[in-house]
Amino acid sequence: MESNTKKAPSSEVSVDRLPSINQIVPGNNQQPLKKLHVNETGHRDFIENNGRNGLNNTVLLQEVQDDIRLLREQITNPSNGGTISIHDLETALSKTEEGLQKKTEEVIHQYNNQVRTLPNQDADRFDTNMVALETTWDLRNQTKLDSRKISTGPRLLHREKLRQPQPSGSLLPKRQAMQIQGPTPGQQSRHMLTLRAVLNPYSNANRDAMNDNFGIQLPLINQKHKPFRGGKPIMGTTIEPLAVLPKANRVDAQLAPPPISEDDARKGILSLIERGLIPPAAQLTLDPSPVKNKLVTLHDPQIKTNKPVQSELAASLAGVKLDPSVRQDASKMPVIPPHPKSAASSTETRTPSAKTRASSSIPHVKTPATVKTYEMPLQPLPPPTTPASGDFKQLTHRFAVQHGRTRDNTSEFMAFKQHYCLTWGSIVTVLKQLEKMLTNYAVPIAFINGDRLADLALEFELETKPEIDDLLCVIVNREDVEAIIGKPGRRYKGPRGKEVAATRIQSSWRMYRDRSEYLEYRKRKWAAGVIAISWIMHIKMAKVKQQLKQSREDQLENFRRRARKFAMSWDRIKNSRRVVIHIPSLGLNQDIRDSIHEFGIRQNTQMARLCDIRDPNVDVFFISPVPLSDETEQYYCKLLGLKTAVDSGAVEDQSDMKERYKIIWPDAIKSFPAHKMCLSSLLKYSPRTLQRIKNLIKGREAFIVTGVPHKDDLAVADALDVPILAPEPEVAHLYSTKSGCKRIFASAKVDVPPSEYDIYTLGQLHECLAQVVTENLTVKRWLFKLDDEYDCRGIAYCDIGEHLECYQWALKEMRRYGDKWSKKWAQEPVFIKIHAEIPDLLSKYARPIHTDLYESWDKFLDAFLGQGGVIEATPPSDSITTLTVDMLIEPTGKANVMCVGDQIHAETPFSCWGVSMPQSSVDPEVLNKACMMISDSCKSRGILGYYAIDFVTFIDPHTNEQKLWALDLSLHYSDSLAMFQLMCYVSNGSLDVDKHIFNVPPPKQEVKRRRRRLAGQGEEAPPNTSRYAVMSTRLLHTNLAVVHYSVFFQMCRAHGIGYDIKEKQGTVFTLIDSYNRERLGMLTIGDNLQGALATFARNMSIIHQEISAPNMQGVTNFKDAITDIEGILGTTVENAEELEEDAV
Repeated sequence: MESNTKKAPSSEVSVDRLPSINQIVPGNNQQPLKKLHVNETGHRDFIENNGRNGLNNTVLLQEVQDDIRLLREQITNPSNGGTISIHDLETALSKTEEGLQKKTEEVIHQYNNQVRTLPNQDADRFDTNMVALETTWDLRNQTKLDSRKISTGPRLLHREKLRQPQPSGSLLPKRQAMQIQGPTPGQQSRHMLTLRAVLNPYSNANRDAMNDNFGIQLPLINQKHKPFRGGKPIMGTTIEPLAVLPKANRVDAQLAPPPISEDDARKGILSLIERGLIPPAAQLTLDPSPVKNKLVTLHDPQIKTNKPVQSELAASLAGVKLDPSVRQDASKMPVIPPHPKSAASSTETRTPSAKTRASSSIPHVKTPATVKTYEMPLQPLPPPTTPASGDFKQLTHRFAVQHGRTRDNTSEFMAFKQHYCLTWGSIVTVLKQLEKMLTNYAVPIAFINGDRLADLALEFELETKPEIDDLLCVIVNREDVEAIIGKPGRRYKGPRGKEVAATRIQSSWRMYRDRSEYLEYRKRKWAAGVIAISWIMHIKMAKVKQQLKQSREDQLENFRRRARKFAMSWDRIKNSRRVVIHIPSLGLNQDIRDSIHEFGIRQNTQMARLCDIRDPNVDVFFISPVPLSDETEQYYCKLLGLKTAVDSGAVEDQSDMKERYKIIWPDAIKSFPAHKMCLSSLLKYSPRTLQRIKNLIKGREAFIVTGVPHKDDLAVADALDVPILAPEPEVAHLYSTKSGCKRIFASAKVDVPPSEYDIYTLGQLHECLAQVVTENLTVKRWLFKLDDEYDCRGIAYCDIGEHLECYQWALKEMRRYGDKWSKKWAQEPVFIKIHAEIPDLLSKYARPIHTDLYESWDKFLDAFLGQGGVIEATPPSDSITTLTVDMLIEPTGKANVMCVGDQIHAETPFSCWGVSMPQSSVDPEVLNKACMMISDSCKSRGILGYYAIDFVTFIDPHTNEQKLWALDLSLHYSDSLAMFQLMCYVSNGSLDVDKHIFNVPPPKQEVKRRRRRLAGQGEEAPPNTSRYAVMSTRLLHTNLAVVHYSVFFQMCRAHGIGYDIKEKQGTVFTLIDSYNRERLGMLTIGDNLQGALATFARNMSIIHQEISAPNMQGVTNFKDAITDIEGILGTTVENAEELEEDAV
């Protein structure tokens, strides 16, 4: 800083400079300056610290200068022999380095440990105790004026003293009160206003402040700046909406389209199509058309074969092809001189954008012959010269490569090399590769386009080597060269062709050999992997099977152990509080389950099992195979709550029975949607449900009553640790087949229809059928039953008497032999003849009952021979009745008849659709005797629990006696037994198993005053306590799906369909399907059989009429059931008339 500058009233500009070395080196009179900018308190502290650091660094720099001066003197004035101590030099340098490093660390430490504060806006801006260094400039004379230095005050010196390092343990000095000197608040306010005016050029006082303080005369600005005041943003579109196709045109495409305005047309055809103004399938024609047609000149194909007439001059032009369209003498064709600027452009640097092009501004010499550019004769070029600015080459560079070597001595090649001298290195590399390719394929001559070669060299300069196709693109006579290269074996005509061919043959052979070995190795490796995986899977599967087998054996052993314990404690259990777990599972084979439509609903037909709570000692846990809706649960809650009302005969005496029963469905119901699993399997895979049941039955006597036994029943019983009131699954499956029940009937010595069982081959089928037909010629229809089918679905029939050709002759033979017909020798001729006709007879006239399962006899025959079956005769009578008897064999071996009833058939004459109870077709004593005989046979085979026996009764046409045949045995809890439990629940009645009469308690009579009877007046008849019921769980009507249960019951109430608790008569429904509502069960109770049947038929008729329309009849079995009930009513009326006649 200069100290002799003068002060001037001109504007002052503050200039901050770093202190020079002369200012901090001792010896100078000047003190180290402290930088401090006015009104910046934080910067002031920082600069003061820098001043102290400068004082500390002064000593260091002085020592460094002394050491350097001493070394310089020793070097310039050597003494003591003129040697210089290297040790002294190294010591000085290390000392300097250590000092600088130490001081640097101290400065950084002090800087990092400073506490900085932001400047106070209200602080004194003109404190006289602050130090500032200002340099003023005279803006008029452009000279530096005197700088003024504001001396430090006592306040700053006190602060400086406080910042000096204090010894450890010393206390800070007490803060002394002092009076701050400076301008008054009025001066500060005026200065702030002036400063704001100076900083705002648009202020009215700006010109005056600049002129008064700095002497600057600013120009006058007339226009005032209006600050932008942001308003509220305006929402909306900034463009006008475009016209679209009106709604009328969009609805009706036949209307004329609206006209298109000029503004819409300017938007373009695409916009018009998108807005619908132009139909998408419209055919658009552009006028004028952007495509212009022009005639193409067609050349004569013979011109290509005609050779042009060559002159001596043309013969001297090697490698030049002339246009054969010109027939003139080649000697008359003028030689095309080189372009005057071609030489000037020969040294032009080639770039990727410098493609071959011709200038239209420079005229070319035209010749009579149409000569292509690369077909012109090669002309010598003038010496290369410096290209002119902005000039471009006009002609291409062409040269020849003959026999794999470039003609590098020709003028064309020299011009090409001179033109691309700057990129010649990469061009040579590509050219060598091109020569190598032409040499390998023995190409005699090739003409190269130099410009294309240069472009190719630039393209592949930093990339991979060019391929053959890339190299061919630079050759002018590419077609000829490609024809040569494409010849087979051409690669081996060049140098070392035999070696290349031998190498090729050897490599091909090695490739073939190695490839074959590799394929064989891969095949063997794949085979080894398949074998290894198969073996591992076999081992794992065998292990899993062994584990499952062991688990099954353990479950079976536990089942037998619990069964023995259950049998010993049965007398105690049946008279004490107990829990009955009902699992209505159909443990059928998988193929049978897959063929049953809505298998879950089919398992849920026994909801009436809940009525076991009729016994006050029984609580019921019903496992539902389908989820139940709230509406269904409420219905069963009200139905079961009628128990007390039924007992008392008063409707208002209803109670809540929710504590006596639980309806539970497994967690895994929806986990296996693609598998039709039985309920026991679903419960087995529902651990949470099993745990819930286990917790509910803890500490209570409980047992399971299942449906069709299955292996998974044992797993469920094992998980719950409770016994099962059913036989072993294998035993139940064996004797539930048609052949198995025949063995039981045979051992029980009950009457059965003529039959043969355990048939598994076609020859056995024909032989057995011929034998039973020969022995029973009076039977006209024979049945074929599959062993493992369910619900009489696997049945086929054949009318032998109508279609057997030798039938009449066989009857004559039977009459001829008389009593001797039972002898085998008498039946032998008839058997042989019938056996010969059986195959054709079955193939033509045998028919399955369920054609939806077995479409033809052939498919039924495959199933028959696959699983076995029986041949059975139908009763030789037109009037037959089928009966069902449900029985229970207790664990102790005691057999009980639970219910008996006559079957009602609707869909087929062989499947049970419903039952009328009690039965009234057979003498009870005869029926009970047959049932007990069958029960004894079942007990001997380890069968216990619930089972059903089917009988058929008819009048023998020869003896006029009633016969009773045992038909089938079902070792499971039946639907008829479940509905019978509902009948007992709502009527509080019981079945007299000896007389087969169902009695209900008589209604409570009101106490009346006894009156004297008149003479001749008889006593009042006792009330009728016998009841008959008609029940079915197979009511199907698809129109029920459109009616909710609440509406359905209102409809029934409106038509008088209901139940009278007092009279113990009426109708009760069982809800089976909670969601589709297409199936339901119905129970009708009356005081006589005809009344119950009529009420049942009337109910179905009313329901069908209410939910059906003439055009929406739906799928239903109501009509078939009504027809069968009408037939039964007719039979009962005839029997009643006959009884009256006999009584008379």
